[in-house]
Amino acid sequence: MAFTLAVAGKGGTGKTTLAALLIRTLIERGDGPVLAVDADPNPNLGFVMGCKVEKTISELRDELLDHIRKLPPGVTKDDYLEMGIQECLWEGRGVDLLAMGAGEGPRCYCAVNNVLRRCMDRLRGAYRYVVMDNEAGLEHLSRCTTQDVDVLLIISNGLPVALQAASRIRELTKSLALRIGGQYLVLNDFDGAGADGRASQFAQQTGLELLGVVPSDSRLRELSLGGVPLSQLAPDSPARTALRDILEAALAPRLGVSF
Repeated sequence: MAFTLAVAGKGGTGKTTLAALLIRTLIERGDGPVLAVDADPNPNLGFVMGCKVEKTISELRDELLDHIRKLPPGVTKDDYLEMGIQECLWEGRGVDLLAMGAGEGPRCYCAVNNVLRRCMDRLRGAYRYVVMDNEAGLEHLSRCTTQDVDVLLIISNGLPVALQAASRIRELTKSLALRIGGQYLVLNDFDGAGADGRASQFAQQTGLELLGVVPSDSRLRELSLGGVPLSQLAPDSPARTALRDILEAALAPRLGVSF
């Protein structure tokens, strides 16, 4: 079964950027194939990865709901979704991308989402790693879509509102008893005088263990503002270097080592 890394946090903290860099780092390590899952209703993971998803899971779901009574004899909902999911996959070198797309809207999708989760469970078996970029906030947790995760990275910066969101995510995962192996704080775009001491202080405020710090990276900011894929970021850039260390720590449970 694939080792699953999920990224969550308040909007604007850079979670999608860090998810893309984690995926790039896994590929460069030769740890593919990787399944990238963009679980944000406003999908941007493909954009920063430099790929274009032609069809989302939400579009597939709507197609099924519109044509469920017209399915050919012998074709079940599972069969339809299995075939459709293959159409939704963007396939690249060492990585495939699946975008969930827009939210559920006014119609009831409970039964369809259950089928989709079963299809996703079968899909995971073809990959060594799954990296999931969640939507901002807490709703994905309350819907229990962030489930069966080995490591949850909660992204924040030094702003109080972002740290408070990180703390609430920790509290909600505990209250919902979600199946998450470990959850850690990652501080992004974070440096300056006394950074180490402030990072430790902020981690204590959230009640999370600090897994790592990603410093400010001017080149990363330039690429993001210019809409350039993050694959163009040099391997020795401050952000890429920090992400390699964070990934090593995140994979420690799989490798059976401590950090």
